[in-house]
Amino acid sequence: MEPIYRRDFLSQLSLATAAISLPSFGFLNSRRADEFVTTETSYGKIKGARMDGVNIFKGIPYGGKVSGERRFRRPAPLEKWTGVRDALEFGPPAIQSPRRNEPAPAEDCLFLNVWTPANDNKKRPVMFYSHGGGFVIGSGASASQDGSNLARNFDVVVVQTNHRLGLLGFLYLDEIAGQDYAGSGNMGILDIAAGLKWVHENIAQFGGDPGNVMIFGESGGGAKTSCLYAMPEAAPYFNKASIESGPGVRMSTKEIAAETTAMLLKELNIPANNWRKLLEVPTADLLAIQAKLPFVPPFQERNSKRSGMQGRLGGFGPVVDENVLPHHPFDPTAPAISKDKPLLVGWNEDEYTFFAWERKETEPFKMDFDGLQKKLEPQYGADTQKIIQTYRKATPDATAPDIFVAISSITMMGLGSIDIVEKKANQNGAPVYLYNFGYKSEKKIPGTEYAMGTPHAMDISFKFNNEIPPRDGSVPKESFFGGNRPERFIASHHFAELWTTFARTGKPAAKDVPAWPAYNLKDRPTMRIADKCEVIKNRYAGELTMWRSIGKL
Repeated sequence: MEPIYRRDFLSQLSLATAAISLPSFGFLNSRRADEFVTTETSYGKIKGARMDGVNIFKGIPYGGKVSGERRFRRPAPLEKWTGVRDALEFGPPAIQSPRRNEPAPAEDCLFLNVWTPANDNKKRPVMFYSHGGGFVIGSGASASQDGSNLARNFDVVVVQTNHRLGLLGFLYLDEIAGQDYAGSGNMGILDIAAGLKWVHENIAQFGGDPGNVMIFGESGGGAKTSCLYAMPEAAPYFNKASIESGPGVRMSTKEIAAETTAMLLKELNIPANNWRKLLEVPTADLLAIQAKLPFVPPFQERNSKRSGMQGRLGGFGPVVDENVLPHHPFDPTAPAISKDKPLLVGWNEDEYTFFAWERKETEPFKMDFDGLQKKLEPQYGADTQKIIQTYRKATPDATAPDIFVAISSITMMGLGSIDIVEKKANQNGAPVYLYNFGYKSEKKIPGTEYAMGTPHAMDISFKFNNEIPPRDGSVPKESFFGGNRPERFIASHHFAELWTTFARTGKPAAKDVPAWPAYNLKDRPTMRIADKCEVIKNRYAGELTMWRSIGKL
């Protein structure tokens, strides 16, 4: 099997995101509340649970109906309720395969969750997270991103939404369905923007500051954050952002989106002039059809000379429709609308090992340099030898598998991240900060003696400070990805403190961590986050010069 690069990244995510939702990390599915807490929202009163010093409200509706006649459209207005509504159970995630320890997916999925130290009108920074899973799977209740420890240990408010995904969130009907369906290709992102508006109107009741909101997200959530960073409808409701292992440089064009819609209608035997039949198709049938269509359509490369997440992110994803999303998030430049909003961007050093783990791959970790040449040639052709030579020169002690992981990881997430920080730095506006997450897990890829290192998605539990020793003093359980070494607790604290300080001030900082300079185009500083953090100037200089020379950056 060929290496996974950014262009086919999402095709691997369906099982992957399900896998990373397995660990419990203390998510509150079965524990009893210490007490119940009631608060007001603009739609009515809700009751949440206080647990271990954190008030938790789950399944709060932030939008109305998006099924039936509202399918592919803006949500119906959310109706107010009388009495006190329970906010004690997660709301259903968007239509997808069933998720472990969560409600059954449903078409009406506009619910959010809030973690706060107290409903006391204190103006805490708000950290608004968009889940991963590309644009086709995932949930705001995924276990590794439990917001309790961030709220408790760093005095912030955490918010996460469920929102429409896949073709129900991103089917482009603007050209055939009329004004009621304007923006249909971006409904999933518009849902997130509606969640941000809800935060603006309500978060003060949860001890949060509506004037200090950070948006962030990992993997597909990073790409969603890239879109929000460029969206006029989201702009009034956030102040800073972080794009993590998911650089959304480019999104789909209207032309590509229209072709995807035509492909879907053909599969369903629905003429374009009878498109309203889509409103009657059961969600199970839509999900089955979605699975049949290519995640990355064969016509992806028409609009991008470079492959990757800067091209089409999936069969169904955000559309540059000149209205909701006026232009590509970071092409040709960083968005002017967010010029004055600080930005964090980065990736994990060994992104690729996650996908090898998920697919039970072993062959790449046994090959020699001749095997590496053969492995890379289908992707890089005549440039293959130059690429290998560059990496061998930069890392003389690296094995062939080491170099394969390094190449696969930087092309998957690194090149797009660097593209973003360079364009943001060129704006001469708010600062941008570049990071690499580098804490090394000793866990082995099954069937090999090769350690996972810092795989894709391992950062989630670290930045949410969910890698901590048990509070009761018992022996720590092995982390799902992070392994057994106690140093992981230090790395997690560093990561979480850097992010929460950025949320509070717009500048990432932490105790026992070197000062993190903003990125610039002279010495290009990068913070390497681990149990011992360090600032590295001009990291990967030789490798990046090579990638530029062959047109990949």
